[in-house]
Amino acid sequence: MQAPTPSLTAGRDKRRVRMLIAGGLGLVALAGGAVYWFVTRDIVTTDDAFIDGDALEIAPRVGGPVVELRITDNQAVKQGDLLLRIDPRDYQVAVENARAALAAATAQAGMARANLELTGATIAATLAQATSAVEHARAAVLQNQAQIAAAEAEQLRARQDQLRYAQLMRDDFASRQRHEQADATALTADARLRGAKEAVKVAEAQLGEALAQLDAARTGPQQVAVREAQMRTADAQIAAAQAALDQAELNLSYTRLTAPQDGVVTKRAVRQGDVVQKDQQLAALVFGTPWVVANFKETQLARMRPGQPVEVSVDAYPGVRFAGHVDSIQRGTGARFSLLPAENATGNFVKVVQRVPVKIVFDVLPGPYVLSLGMSVIPRVDLAGGPP
Repeated sequence: MQAPTPSLTAGRDKRRVRMLIAGGLGLVALAGGAVYWFVTRDIVTTDDAFIDGDALEIAPRVGGPVVELRITDNQAVKQGDLLLRIDPRDYQVAVENARAALAAATAQAGMARANLELTGATIAATLAQATSAVEHARAAVLQNQAQIAAAEAEQLRARQDQLRYAQLMRDDFASRQRHEQADATALTADARLRGAKEAVKVAEAQLGEALAQLDAARTGPQQVAVREAQMRTADAQIAAAQAALDQAELNLSYTRLTAPQDGVVTKRAVRQGDVVQKDQQLAALVFGTPWVVANFKETQLARMRPGQPVEVSVDAYPGVRFAGHVDSIQRGTGARFSLLPAENATGNFVKVVQRVPVKIVFDVLPGPYVLSLGMSVIPRVDLAGGPP
């Protein structure tokens, strides 16, 4: 039998070595895959995540020219710092007008209160005086009526004397002078009777006037009610004037726009001298500690719970890892709360894996790193850690 040649033996050895190397690499890959699976089997991640945080719009409550501007782009401010000032002159005039209106309403209320007190104090005296005047007028009527009776009797006597002396004068038993005196006495009696009758009419008129005054005095409770209504109206006018003054002072205070929180001013859209309108967005203020909103697939949420540890990588800072934990899971998918939610009850339905927002908070502040809202991040949630 012919022995194998050296070249054939060398080729077999090379093939054997290559097979051993390939087998070893396969084993290494298998072991590496097993290790990777073991290490990452409790890790879920997504690249659909970003930095979020608190931000509010800076807008004036009143309009007018900006006479002072103290903010620049991306400026850090403290709570209460003056950001800008709107021309306050129109609002100062409004405050002065409101104060004058309040003073006038207060004076009117003082007058109404004085009238009420005066009416209440004089009503009893007025009623008593009117009652007394009625009694006095009635007595005057009775007295004048009695005077009429006396005047009629005197007139009758004077007429009889006149007739008797006229007869005596014809018979020459009485002088002409005595007859003329009887005529004068009769005329005087007639005048007294007419005067007594006119006095009765005057007394009756005075009685009617006194009765009218008594009726007016008896309306005292109604007068008090009217005065009280006037008082309530005056008090309401004071309240309205006070509210107008409060509003004017508020509007004046709104001309100074201050920072409501510690934060950083962004999106500045105002310059000194601009005429701004009420509720016009002038800038934004970012404040507080940022967090992460990660949109995980719904198939990744079966074991996810609040409190589980998270490792966060920020695209802006390669190689830097931030520690955090799951804060909460939104009770609804992103599509459900979108501007136009999907209507799956009509047309052909195609099942799509939904994304659910998960809020992740940092365990410690990021330190010197600036985490701007909207930055892209990659969170890795350890499902084996944290609460069960």
